[in-house]
Amino acid sequence: MALFCIRRYGGEDEQEEEVEAEDRARLLLERLQQQARARQLKKQREVQAQEREGPGGAGLSPAGEPSEGKGKKKSEEQPSALRQKKLKTKQQPSSSSEERAGTEEAADGSSPTKKRKANRRKSKVQREGTEADSEEDINQQENRNNFKNKSNKRKKTDEETQEDETGKKESSEKAKGNQTTEEELPLVASGEEANCPPSSMMILGDYDAKPVQKVQPFLPQWLAEPKRVQKRIRDNLCPIRDVPGIHPRLLKKLQMNGIESFFPVQAEVIPAILQSAANGYLMGRGGYRPKDICVSAPTGSGKTLSFVIPIVQVLLDRVVCHIRALVLLPTKELAQQVSKVFNVYTDGTGLKVALITGQKSFAKEQEMLVQKKVTGYCSLADIVVATPGRLTDHINQTPGFSLTQLRFLIVDEADRMIDDMHQNCLNQIVKAAFQGENGSGSNMLFQRTKPGPVTAASSCSLQIPLQKLLFSATLTQDPEKLQQLDLFQPRLFTSVYSEKNKDGTETEQDANYKYTLPEGLSQCYVPCDLNSKPLLLLYFMLTMKFTRVLCFTNSREASHRLFLLVQAFGGITVAEFSSRLPPNERRRTMKEFDQGKIQLLISTDATARGIDVKGVNYVINYDAPQFIRTYIHRVGRTARAGEAGVAFSLVLRIQERRFLRMLRDAGIQDIKKHPVKGNSLKPLVQQYEGALCKLEKTVKSERAQKRA
Repeated sequence: MALFCIRRYGGEDEQEEEVEAEDRARLLLERLQQQARARQLKKQREVQAQEREGPGGAGLSPAGEPSEGKGKKKSEEQPSALRQKKLKTKQQPSSSSEERAGTEEAADGSSPTKKRKANRRKSKVQREGTEADSEEDINQQENRNNFKNKSNKRKKTDEETQEDETGKKESSEKAKGNQTTEEELPLVASGEEANCPPSSMMILGDYDAKPVQKVQPFLPQWLAEPKRVQKRIRDNLCPIRDVPGIHPRLLKKLQMNGIESFFPVQAEVIPAILQSAANGYLMGRGGYRPKDICVSAPTGSGKTLSFVIPIVQVLLDRVVCHIRALVLLPTKELAQQVSKVFNVYTDGTGLKVALITGQKSFAKEQEMLVQKKVTGYCSLADIVVATPGRLTDHINQTPGFSLTQLRFLIVDEADRMIDDMHQNCLNQIVKAAFQGENGSGSNMLFQRTKPGPVTAASSCSLQIPLQKLLFSATLTQDPEKLQQLDLFQPRLFTSVYSEKNKDGTETEQDANYKYTLPEGLSQCYVPCDLNSKPLLLLYFMLTMKFTRVLCFTNSREASHRLFLLVQAFGGITVAEFSSRLPPNERRRTMKEFDQGKIQLLISTDATARGIDVKGVNYVINYDAPQFIRTYIHRVGRTARAGEAGVAFSLVLRIQERRFLRMLRDAGIQDIKKHPVKGNSLKPLVQQYEGALCKLEKTVKSERAQKRA
């Protein structure tokens, strides 16, 4: 304990205070040193007593009598002796302090009688304080001795059962005693615990570990409370005549194409779009601007037909040909598929559909869109199905191409359109839709302005509203991304399961999950090594006899090499489908796969988005997808329209943990592990090695051709 004494030159009172402070510090230091010595002596006595009792037996005196009574008497006598010793030692320093004070007073020359009386009073107060402190310390020591005696008794009973380990325990106790005495002395010297008993100790900086609460996202009302659509297709079919508002001509077309009932998504979305255009396409319900519609439903649930039917019906009564509907799609194949559906239902109605994907020359596409006359340019298409890049080219370069009469803007696979940075294309479309024309006359009457607050002046002029329809199986719930689309009071339709309980009631499932999968889909994953992945694919095709399989890879180079390897192995009718092939060859490949001539189609993610490939029994993820939306679109190529299908994922053991976490975070928990034993792959190894040699030769020859 460090004592700091600052000497001051002043009156007699200041000197007296200094003397008192020195005396108190000395008394405190001596008292703490005595306590430490007493503890050290007690521990040495306890160790000596245990050493004496050890060889003679626990709890027995040398004569063989039990020694419990003697131990009690000794423990009772020890506190009284300690009290007397401590009182004597604490009285001695007080007398010495009085003598020192007297000598100092004589040296100062002050009256000795007055100061002696004052010092006696102070010494009495100090004695009373020290006696009270000593009594409290002695009481605490008695309690500690009683506690230690009880613990010694327990130790003695344990020593009777474990005589072999007594030596080890004694040595450890001695070491602990020495360590504790050495630790107590510096604590006493530092004076950190001089004024507080051990029971009042507090640990500073301690804290209680609390579980971290996950922050719940705050969503807009239309995202938090969507219109829920049943996902079980077979159990919730709706007859086409039960859906209100469909034109008889379209009902006849549906029956001619073999459609007698709508899927749940179609039964909900078709009336919603028709209701928004019930007063014609010049205004919405009640004369106000119609609400935008977003649909998030599983793959194969009939999203395409849910916007084809109402758009065709709204445009049936049109008089002048203008581009009233624009369908924006991410890939050429998907755009071609949607245009075929439009052509089926616009046949015989006078409506014209134009496909703009770059498969034809730019000049031919211009001839399909615009015709120049004496009075100016006129549109030749009512409905345009396009990809983003080609559409922006026509907006900027085709004279007479106008979107000022656009009523419906349909964005299919909307999440990919946002992620692929096609936002510039959407901005250009909206800008072209609200761009004023240079002409005059009737066009100026219906000139469109950007929507703003509803006022009396804005309600006087009629103008065609622009309604946005968004469709996707994995529609994002990020409000920041959806804000870029500038939606107006949107309505969200999303799919959920409903399961029947034993009492006949229905409960909704997967309500909090972000994505949903087709009803009849079975999911499995196969843990494997990198070298065994081609063998597993061959095992599924040749040993398990899989037919009509769609296999996905992460790159077109990987799909091409896998195609060459399977082709070199032989025994399987295989083809590849990727962007490295020309459009004509891709169309021919898809046609042959639909006809059943190809059993294995190896593809990139070009076919994973929206393309309706009929009759796919199995989907194999040869390369595990990196994102959950890629996985959902891949496995959605099977189990379409309520049919059954199986999806296998070949997952490396390094990727297994991350892959399962990705599915679990998306709410997909019904995937099963399907291990394949190595013995089942051995019959294929010899032929597989020969196929690898052929693959090496073909790859070298292809590289040589590219260089040449």
